[in-house]
Amino acid sequence: MSKSWYPIIDYNKCCECGKCVNKCRQGVYDKSKMPKPIVIYPQGCIQGCHGCGNLCSEKAITYEGDNGNRINRRRMF
Repeated sequence: MSKSWYPIIDYNKCCECGKCVNKCRQGVYDKSKMPKPIVIYPQGCIQGCHGCGNLCSEKAITYEGDNGNRINRRRMF
């Protein structure tokens, strides 16, 4: 089964600031390619997390499988 939630980067909008790569603690991005956000481990992305996308001032990040639902971090911890 394929992963249904992961970030998609619009490289035409991306300014390569690296904020998204630094934000993600799940290993979704290839840190060796910093600051360019290269998704190498989509399986690590948490369903409903918009952490990296919320930091993107260029709005270059959307998510495969996004139906508008957001996770409630207060309930996670």
